[in-house]
Amino acid sequence: MTDSKKPGPFIAGQSLRAIPVIGRLRQVAPNGMAARIFLAFLTTAGLFYVNIMPAIVDGLVEGLGFSSQKAGRIGSANTYGAAVGAFLIVLFVQRIRWRPVALSLLVVLIAIDLLSMLVSDFSIFLPARFLHGLVGGAIVGIGFAVIARTLEPDRTFGVLLFVQFGLGGLGVMVIPPLVPVLGTWILFVALISFSLVTLLMVPFLSDYPLPMPLSVKDTSGQTVHETQIRYFPLLLTLLAIFLFQAANMGLYAYIIGLGRSYGLTTEFIGPALGAAAWIAMAGSALVIILSTKYGRTLPLTAGILLTVLGTWALHFSGLPWVYWVANAGVGITWAFVIPYLLGLSAAFDETGQMAAFGGFSSKMGLASGPLAASFLVQTDNYAPLINVGIAALLLCGFFALFPALTLDREKGISASVRRGSPGRE
Repeated sequence: MTDSKKPGPFIAGQSLRAIPVIGRLRQVAPNGMAARIFLAFLTTAGLFYVNIMPAIVDGLVEGLGFSSQKAGRIGSANTYGAAVGAFLIVLFVQRIRWRPVALSLLVVLIAIDLLSMLVSDFSIFLPARFLHGLVGGAIVGIGFAVIARTLEPDRTFGVLLFVQFGLGGLGVMVIPPLVPVLGTWILFVALISFSLVTLLMVPFLSDYPLPMPLSVKDTSGQTVHETQIRYFPLLLTLLAIFLFQAANMGLYAYIIGLGRSYGLTTEFIGPALGAAAWIAMAGSALVIILSTKYGRTLPLTAGILLTVLGTWALHFSGLPWVYWVANAGVGITWAFVIPYLLGLSAAFDETGQMAAFGGFSSKMGLASGPLAASFLVQTDNYAPLINVGIAALLLCGFFALFPALTLDREKGISASVRRGSPGRE
């Protein structure tokens, strides 16, 4: 139980009568499953285009006649904008009223998507999508910061990936066949619909105030507050997040073209990727179930090594079943590993500021992957892209090992002694 005299993470299962009300809207329990789902939608809304990136890249090629390189760079610009937005929000996330800011940014996001329906010129489309990413990244940064203030943030990040892969799989399956028939506007209808649903959810979330920092006495007897940010393991965690996201997204952005280069048809690739994304939800579900029951080192090591194996298997995509199994396997491990990596960034600073910085590192990886891939992709030869992805994943595992071991070694120490905030581990 959390000390009622001390602000900190909310108590799971909190009585509804203790939950504040906005007007006539009753807020959901701050650590209940409904809150985790709503926070997952908020954090996904600003970056939902990443979850349907293959559909967007392919849609821009098929619908607007952009080259694969131009379409990939638009995806990168969108995601680099998100990285900048996530970075900027780090500077303000502890000072803003997060709910009204998030609602305002969602409205702006919808407006930019509406504008994008009217644009077909690459020179206008590129900066417009960068601006979209800037706004979306700020939303994601807010979502990450709020998740870090919840009880068991790893579990909430698991719900986040469950939502992303579930709806992303639906988008990848449904959207590509519609673009030649309806046009590229269908891409933005999907993004707008998600933002509108999120707008309806945000008012039901709790305030999630900043936790009170640990108070100590300095040498003169004055009370000071420790920030409790450990920068070295945090830096390694941010590098691991960047590499993991870059390796996976670099391949994922071109996964449709990769399949075609091996002779697979669009009719096979679309349903295969959609089904693989849905199967990948098992990875995030496993995080929700396990949380940190077995620590972080073992799940992270196993997950990253299995991701390497699945990525290597893409060399044999000429066999349809291998292409499908590899995508499903990488999807499962992607949805399993990234919640633990994001949870690491949250564990080193409970105020949420560094978790928002984890969001920045994630967006930089998601943006850099497709950009690097656009230079590595060769006509009908995706082997260099696969090999670079494998190398990045192995380096990610190396960087993640020390932070995970650090937290696992501290697991037996009371959270109230370490952070002045029970229940974080």
